[in-house]
This record gives sequence, C-alpha cells and structure tokens, in this order.
Amino acid sequence: MFRRAFWFTTGAAAGVWATTKVNRKLRKLQPDSLAAQAADKAVETGQRLRQFALDVRTGMADREGQLQEALGLTDQGDARELPPARSRGALETTQYRVTQHQLTQHRTRTPGPTGPTGNEDH
Repeated sequence: MFRRAFWFTTGAAAGVWATTKVNRKLRKLQPDSLAAQAADKAVETGQRLRQFALDVRTGMADREGQLQEALGLTDQGDARELPPARSRGALETTQYRVTQHQLTQHRTRTPGPTGPTGNEDH
C-alpha cells in the first residue's frame, strides 16, 4: 500500500511539474511576450554596440598616442607655426615678367604638315 501511495504522489508531482513547465513555455510564445523579448534583445544589442564603439574609440585614441609618440609629435610646445599669409600685392610682384622677345617667339609658328586643303591637320 505504501508503494502505491509513493508512486501515486511521485506521478502527481511529475504531472504538476510538467504542466507548469508547458504553461510557462506557452506564455513565452504569446505575441505580447514575444514582442517584449524582442525589445529586450534589441536593447541588449544596442548596449553591446555602444560598448563596442567605446572600445574602438579608446583603442583609436591609444594608437594615435602611440603614433604621435613614435613620430615625436607629443611635445606641443615645440610645434612650429605656419608662416603668415602673404598679401595679394606680394603675390603680384613675384610673378614672372614676360619680355617682348619671349612673346614674339611664342607667337611664331613653325611650318608643319598640311593636308589637301592647305590647312594643318588636327
């Protein structure tokens, strides 16, 4: 008699456990629950992407510091300044002056091959 009671109780407990497990799975598969799970996963993915971007940015800053150190650009006090901008008048005075002789040489043409019309071929 005790054996039967033991197995009856064990079977009832297993049935309750299985029913509870199935009901939880069914609730997870309802549309509202699926939408909430998708939203949670999207938020989690966004946080992971944000963390990845921060890690990349930190790595870039570290590498930039290493490159600047390797190139000797870490001392900002020794940086040379660019020369001051020249005025427009200074540019005009430094342009080349063309002599009359150079102009005449440029304008004269040397005879070249001509076509049947007497004009140069182009």
